[in-house]
Amino acid sequence: MNNKKKLIVLVGPTAVGKTKASIKIAKTFNCEIISGDSMQIYNGMDIGTAKIRPDEMEGIPHHLLDIRDPRESFSVAEFQEAVRKKIHQITERGSIPLLVGGTGLYVQSVLYDYQFTEMDNDPVYRKQLEERAALGEGPKLYKELQTVDPRSAQSIHPHNIKRVIRALEIHHLTGMKKSDRPTAKQDDLLYDAAVIGLTMEREKLYKRINKRVDLMMEEGLLQEVKYFYEQGIRDVPSVQAIGYKELYLYLDGSLTLEQAVELLKKNTRRFAKRQFTWFRNKMDVKWFDMTNEGEHLNQIEQIIHFIAGKLQIKANT
Repeated sequence: MNNKKKLIVLVGPTAVGKTKASIKIAKTFNCEIISGDSMQIYNGMDIGTAKIRPDEMEGIPHHLLDIRDPRESFSVAEFQEAVRKKIHQITERGSIPLLVGGTGLYVQSVLYDYQFTEMDNDPVYRKQLEERAALGEGPKLYKELQTVDPRSAQSIHPHNIKRVIRALEIHHLTGMKKSDRPTAKQDDLLYDAAVIGLTMEREKLYKRINKRVDLMMEEGLLQEVKYFYEQGIRDVPSVQAIGYKELYLYLDGSLTLEQAVELLKKNTRRFAKRQFTWFRNKMDVKWFDMTNEGEHLNQIEQIIHFIAGKLQIKANT
């Protein structure tokens, strides 16, 4: 007998239509929705993260939105713990949790037996690095990280000195690259899960992304970003998100507004491509093609049929 908790997971790239599909699925199976997006956790980052609006929720409970100040960090391990707690609570209420998002590692960390362990520390060595950073040697430390662990350096922003120092500390202690340390064990799914992915022909998706960015600008994205900029929020993960970092370049005077918007579109398209690659390579996903808008209702019905069969649950009529 399968005693695992039931879980529906909906993934896919930005602008593919996850929000509308998630509401339909949630209504059909009495779900509560958990956000699987690494940036929608931040308070006030609404337009740039395409956060669902209250009037779009149609009464469906949503979780892990607006739970952090943009000045704060939020790790994958914290996300994993928070989501697993929500899955337990939602199941206890007699509902089915529906995890929706495009941040691949975050979703994967929930589904599988990922173990996040703290490595040993060397406070003396770390203090030395911190003192060097305080003396303005941050760029030099980052170059050192690029030399010993280029893969980690690629995933860490040069201004995120705390993470740069941590990666150097791990290398100093173990001789291992931070990016190579064993943090995950991926065997069976921890949940009785139906993992659905929405896909779309690339050119159509890219057109939708470009249109979405234009709509975000009309809805006030620049004003949203300007608020954080004027609050002095810099060099933290939240404002390194796509949609914020490009407009920061405009506000800094490095780009014209037109150049910043074009860069935002370009970066979003690249991000969508990376999302596709991640989900196709890292997870066992049942894909549904949403390219033909006239077929959307039929595709949603197919998704519902798949979920009902996979989890052995009945759809609401």
